[in-house]
Formats: sequence, structure tokens, C-alpha cells
Amino acid sequence: MTKRNLHIIKNIVTAIVVTLFFSCKNDFDEVQKIGVLQNQPIGEAENIDLKYTETKEDTAVRLVANLLSPKMLDYSNRDFAFSEFPNGIELIVYDEDNNKTTITSRYAIYYTETGIIDLRDEVVVATYSGDTLRTHQLFYNEKLEWVFTNKRFTFKGPTTQTYGYGFDSDKTFKKYQIHEMGGDFELDN
Repeated sequence: MTKRNLHIIKNIVTAIVVTLFFSCKNDFDEVQKIGVLQNQPIGEAENIDLKYTETKEDTAVRLVANLLSPKMLDYSNRDFAFSEFPNGIELIVYDEDNNKTTITSRYAIYYTETGIIDLRDEVVVATYSGDTLRTHQLFYNEKLEWVFTNKRFTFKGPTTQTYGYGFDSDKTFKKYQIHEMGGDFELDN
């Protein structure tokens, strides 16, 4: 009878070991799948037409900005959350007097935590006053309301055109600094 009990115990132990072996393999496969999913966007939107408004003291609603994009990928599941616009954006920003500035690029990333917007590929900023900035990459700091690039740029005002490398400016282009000038330009007196 002891041999029979020993044989039953061996069969039970073998069944448990085989079960654990196969369950560990399946768990490892699941862990691999989770790693892949974490690199995928948590959300995807198409044909975005997002309007940002604010309410004034007299309860009048004012349109502040309008974001248009064919596609947005939401990576808020990452440690450093961001939204990606792989097919570009058109952003129309309205000032207090309802004057509009249009910003376009073929690619953009918005970093949620820092409030930095990274615009790339054929970036154009056209203001209502006739100023136009063109560059390959442009950053916008939402908190500081500051625009900057270290890339080559063209800045065209109503009467002048400036070329160079590196450009910093407030969002209205009233206070700006050029890091390195190049090309033909005129200076206003």
C-alpha cells in the first residue's frame, strides 16, 4: 500500500509541475503583450475640430483657439504623457480683439506635463498684423507664452524679411531675438 501511495503522490507532483510550467509560459506571454500595449496609444481620434473658449466676467463666451487635425494619438498612459499629431495641425488663435493668428505644421507633439508644443516640418506662423515665420521646427512654451527655434528660419514682416538661425519671441512677435542673422534684410528706423 505504501508503494501505491508513493505512486499517487508522484503523479500529483508531476501534474502540478507540468501545470506550473505551462502556466508560467502563458504568464510570460501576457507580460510581453502588456509591454507592447504600453507603447501603443491609449486613444486615437480622427478629424479633430477642437474649440477652446473662455467665459468673460459678463458671461460672454469668447473663442480663444481652434485646433484642426486629421489624426491625434493619445499617449497619456506613459510616464511622460504626450499627444501626437502625426499628420500635422492647423491652430487658429484669437486675441482679445478677435484678431487671428494661424499656425500650421506637418507634425506636432504636445507634452502635457511641461506645456511644450513641438511643431515640425514646414512650420508656418502667420499673424493678423502681416508677420510670417517659417521654419523646420518650432517650440511653444504655453506657460511662458514664448516661441523659439534653433533651426534656420525666415521672418517676414509687413516691410522687411529676415533670414537666420535661432529665433526667440513672445507670442505676438513684438519682442523677439535673432540668434544668428543671414541673408538680406532691412532695418526699420
